[in-house]
Amino acid sequence: MLIQRRPLSSTPLLGKRKRADEPHPYLSGNFAPVSRTRPLTPCTYSGEIPEELHGGEYVRNGGSPVSNQDLGRDAHWFDGDGMISGVLFAKTPNGVRPEFVNQYVLTDVYLSTVSSPSLRKPILPSIATLVNPVATFISITLHICRTLLLVLLSHLPGSRQAIKRISVANTSVLFHDGRALATCESGPPMRIRLPDLKTVGWYNGKTAEGEAGGEDGAGFGGDGMLGFLKEFTTAHPKVDPRTGEMILFHSTFAPPYVHYSIVPATHPPAIPVTPLERPLRLLNAKVPGISSAKMMHDFGVGQYSTVIMDLPLTLDPMNMMRNKPVVAYDSSTNSRFGVFPRHTPEQVRWFEAKACCIFHTANTWEDTSFDRSTGQMKINTVNMLACRLMSASLVFAAGNLPIPEPVTGLDMEEEQCRLYYYQFDMTSLSNEITHQFALATINFEFPSTRDDRAMTECRYVYGCSTSAGGFGAALGKAAKIDCLAKIDARELIRRGKKDPSLTPITGRVDNRSMQEILDSADPDDPIKIFRLPYGCFAQEPRFVPRAGSTTEDDGWLLTYVFDEAQLDENGVCFPDAKSELWIIDARDMKTVVGRVFLPQRVPYGLHGVWCSEAQISSQRPHETIRSIHEQGRIDKGVWSSTRNWLEHKLG
Repeated sequence: MLIQRRPLSSTPLLGKRKRADEPHPYLSGNFAPVSRTRPLTPCTYSGEIPEELHGGEYVRNGGSPVSNQDLGRDAHWFDGDGMISGVLFAKTPNGVRPEFVNQYVLTDVYLSTVSSPSLRKPILPSIATLVNPVATFISITLHICRTLLLVLLSHLPGSRQAIKRISVANTSVLFHDGRALATCESGPPMRIRLPDLKTVGWYNGKTAEGEAGGEDGAGFGGDGMLGFLKEFTTAHPKVDPRTGEMILFHSTFAPPYVHYSIVPATHPPAIPVTPLERPLRLLNAKVPGISSAKMMHDFGVGQYSTVIMDLPLTLDPMNMMRNKPVVAYDSSTNSRFGVFPRHTPEQVRWFEAKACCIFHTANTWEDTSFDRSTGQMKINTVNMLACRLMSASLVFAAGNLPIPEPVTGLDMEEEQCRLYYYQFDMTSLSNEITHQFALATINFEFPSTRDDRAMTECRYVYGCSTSAGGFGAALGKAAKIDCLAKIDARELIRRGKKDPSLTPITGRVDNRSMQEILDSADPDDPIKIFRLPYGCFAQEPRFVPRAGSTTEDDGWLLTYVFDEAQLDENGVCFPDAKSELWIIDARDMKTVVGRVFLPQRVPYGLHGVWCSEAQISSQRPHETIRSIHEQGRIDKGVWSSTRNWLEHKLG
């Protein structure tokens, strides 16, 4: 079957549509959820599709609340039921054929929601409710009690689906050891099937529900009453391309607050490893030294070391007893970085720095030397690149909330989100951060590097930026990505270390504005920008290398793009609005190699992954998948009537 191609410059003709009621900025425009799901659906495309994409699939996760009738409710960009959107580059006798697919992740919360048609807003309270600095103790308590009551109702007779885990699996997606996993902090990963994105079941570090085979015994969380809390897993597990290990942490509300796990691959890569790299299973090991519950989103992992970040952003229900929001940021306390050998978290060493927020790390690696006296390798420094914010403003902005006033009397920095370099000296007893500075002035978030070079020093980091302003949008507006950036981190770190005038923390190696970088004609510029056409906005980019590439940046960036010419005068998407998947040359950051025209739009979402043809074919067998149609319900009787009445009242 031949697929029709359209010119690269083609744009659909759009007409005006009737205005809907003006909703929350993160529930409107292309942030608005989509409810339609599609099986693998052939797409047209323009340009070329590189051979390395053939047979693989790009998949991306994000929140799309299924109960969305109450548009005036609290809402946050990080809320919503997980929806995976993917493009498979299917091989056919006539060449490659792009196929679009999107599916909800069938979590307990999702299945319970669709079986309760009287609910007008999500079962879980919005993050915006929990972080709102003016929310009262009573209002937050009522929201939490509503959730607890709905969870309780789901376990009683007459319910289709018991809510055993509250995760909505809406943040990221990764591939490890024959499993594609959707992730979110509030529960364990959920296995999904490629390429059709059907839900298999919860993964506990040993096996997934519905899987054929796997390992027996307790996994994440272990046994005991609070085991479900220890299942809470970072949305950003790290997969080592050398050893095949998956490294992750579990942040909880109870001491010791952070646990740590390593899941080895059943069939690790056939490569030589050092004793420090030897795969080892570790489940729920304690990370000492953390004194309170934190909003801990990401961490850093090198070949030999792990970096846990204890930042002054708490996520603790007990905050309400202290007259604080459940999520609170304290700029008067320091940030702390816990560095330890990968397999021994009990050996953690803590380094302190000025208060900040970090949601995403980009790269972590070590500088080593050979100790002749012991005959062993010695780790001299641990290095980390991370997207550093000087406050928690993004948490509030993404919920359309006013940003709280900072603590007075502090040395305040310029509000920003920049790519920062940290170097931790492992040879000194003083636990010194030898370097901490920004690589550039421009805003930078959603970082990514080549997956096959993870946990070693990467020269290039790709991410999202903006041509004007930052990521903290004003009330009534939402942050959007109109620039993709490529930063030569190795070169800028080299310059920063050589510059004696560079001020720690506030110093920036490259002080140019976005416009100055866009105006640059230097082919060796350490920062290159791909600026989207006016009115078009991108999402997180993912790098796919060219086969046999000899340079690190030889490959392509994949990103979903939406043209906001498809919004009416009130900012509402036309019913026939559509997104595209763009394939961008990562070397020159200028050329759009190809564009895949999708049958519907993909809302602005969070994190994705590229899955190769070999990974798709290596998936573990499974016996069952989750399905809405398998849910049963007693629709008659006093209990069902009472239950339906309670759900209706709870809204």
